[in-house]
Amino acid sequence: MTQFTRRTLLVAGAAALAAPRLALAHPVKLPERFNPTAVHTGRMDWLPGEVHVVPDEFYLYLMGEGGAAIRYGVGVGRKGLYEAGVFTVARKAKWPWWRPTQSMIRRDPGKYAQYKDGMQGGPNNPLGARALYLYDDAGRDTYLRIHGTNAPSTIGSAVSNGCARLTNEHVKDLYERVEIGARVVLHPKVTTA
Repeated sequence: MTQFTRRTLLVAGAAALAAPRLALAHPVKLPERFNPTAVHTGRMDWLPGEVHVVPDEFYLYLMGEGGAAIRYGVGVGRKGLYEAGVFTVARKAKWPWWRPTQSMIRRDPGKYAQYKDGMQGGPNNPLGARALYLYDDAGRDTYLRIHGTNAPSTIGSAVSNGCARLTNEHVKDLYERVEIGARVVLHPKVTTA
């Protein structure tokens, strides 16, 4: 049993995953459906400690026992940049350093070339307050992240360069609950938008 299940899931069901109460320094007004919520997914095949991103719904599920989960609202990769697959959280960082990928610089040099040498973490950094780094089965960094954002209005939309983003307050909560080694499933998009 992982530390996540020992510490967080002493009792099976949604009650064990009570949605966090977040103190917001700068309140973000999201549609209520995108705030962290304890839910029962009915998915017995999604295992405790796993993270599932369902892009067409704009939800991320952190799984508990018996199909219980905390559901967070997310923004996802825009058309052509979202990459479905199964990954592992190999690293986590608070106020992470960021550098755009070469692909990002090629796609939009006016926006990204100025950051080719990277950007220190902080409130203006596109990765926001926390980042979970997703690696493939061979142990390689995919450059996909689950991270915060300094643009909370993008939650519930497909606008990123491939990553899943949460508000900074919500990613801080998720960061504390997800362990290194956690399995992450980025489910395929069904819609073409």
